[in-house]
Amino acid sequence: MPTHQPASPPAASPPAPPPPSSRLPSLTGLRFLAAALVFVYHSSVSGAFTDVGLQQDFATAAGSAGFVGVSFFFVLSGFVLTWSARPGDGVRGFWRRRLVKVYPNHLVTFLAALALLAWNGGSTGLREGAANLLLLHAWVPRYSYMSSVNAVSWSLSVEALFYLGFPLLYRAVAAIRPRLLWWAAGAAALAVPLVVLLAQGLLADQPRWPWGPASFTQIWFVYLFPLARLPEFVLGMLLARIVATGRWIPLGRWPAALLVAGGYLLSLHAPFLYRFEACTVVPLGLLIAAAAHADAQRRPGVLGGRVMVRLGELSFAFYLVHGLVLEYGHRAFGRPASPFGYGPAWRTPVAVAFLAGALGVAVLLAWVLHTVVERPAMRHLAGPRPPAARSTVPSTPVDRAGGEAPEEGQRLLG
Repeated sequence: MPTHQPASPPAASPPAPPPPSSRLPSLTGLRFLAAALVFVYHSSVSGAFTDVGLQQDFATAAGSAGFVGVSFFFVLSGFVLTWSARPGDGVRGFWRRRLVKVYPNHLVTFLAALALLAWNGGSTGLREGAANLLLLHAWVPRYSYMSSVNAVSWSLSVEALFYLGFPLLYRAVAAIRPRLLWWAAGAAALAVPLVVLLAQGLLADQPRWPWGPASFTQIWFVYLFPLARLPEFVLGMLLARIVATGRWIPLGRWPAALLVAGGYLLSLHAPFLYRFEACTVVPLGLLIAAAAHADAQRRPGVLGGRVMVRLGELSFAFYLVHGLVLEYGHRAFGRPASPFGYGPAWRTPVAVAFLAGALGVAVLLAWVLHTVVERPAMRHLAGPRPPAARSTVPSTPVDRAGGEAPEEGQRLLG
């Protein structure tokens, strides 16, 4: 009796790839690393070590860390705001959400800094304090304004310009033809070193500032002046459109990270005014775009893990509290000030323990600020957003100009 062989089942078709993700978890994780760079920089200039050689080596190695962290956030702001923009979102609604995102944390840390300043027997000028409170202090080329109250808040003054100008800038960037986006991004990147040339050509380099061979006015123009930092924000916007329109180059996150490392090493040896952002702005932009491209393909990697994402969500609050923890943590011990910073200085094991403890305290306070102030403010005061609108384009599954980045679109570091 002949045997009957059942017909072979049809070969299963390969599963369809998942749709691109609108979330950017690895960028959220990167945000904490960038904030940590700022912490390392401020640690290096605080003068924690009595070992002169070690202190100098630490300050040298971390000499550009804070600059890289700040530049990362400026580029990231332009990228994420463009990535998460919605056609139906009105200007007033956008401005309201940005104000509610940034200002409550700023107000709380401003008041905390005033209280700590008074506790330490200090004070701040009325004009400087008012400018800081209103986020106008980065516009004034005086060190007393930049360093007033909670000194790190100067970058919020820069972000305020970005937020005010974003609706108009978005229209301009959205009107650029996709084939011209890389050219526009190159022009934005080129504008960064041109700012340095303007500072050198138009502003006096005397009197020299202790930070390096330049005047404070030149440093202010290159590093603090909000209009001078606008090219970084625009570069981020253009890179968001490049990724959205499928014109991203085959560059992964780790090669981009190596480029950032190379730019950092270059910045340690570059002419002084070029160290702030000119050496690293292009590698940072490439890293942000590469990470977003991987996230869109649902490949977040280690940076998109739960712990890193959670730390990234705390990064804005961490940024605002870390300087206060370092400065007043030093002062609380009541020892003589270090010649390298606001001291005191300790033997190496104690100094390392202090800095590690300051990092832990800053993370804890950031969690409190995020939980008690930032999240409730966004939940109750930001108002509803219009539903996301997505549209496909020929070269990419989803046009991210109409997509949503739920966490990142709401949690930008100022």
